[in-house]
Amino acid sequence: MTTPKRVPVTMRALLQRINRKLEADGDKVLKVARSARARQYLGNYYIIDVTKNAIAGIGIKPEDYARRLGVLAEWEEIVE
Repeated sequence: MTTPKRVPVTMRALLQRINRKLEADGDKVLKVARSARARQYLGNYYIIDVTKNAIAGIGIKPEDYARRLGVLAEWEEIVE
């Protein structure tokens, strides 16, 4: 029996998929922390609620979050 082939997905494509899903469901956006201070307080990835102009989630793990949203299939894997 052969091992199932995994389809590569870049992090940029994954972020776009997540943001399209979040936009369709509501007014939220997944952002990448750019400065060291932002990474310290928010983690590498965080969610902003655009309507309230507030942070809706911190320390987001994009791969886990995408699988939970249903935008990353089990046969896909993240590549850098």
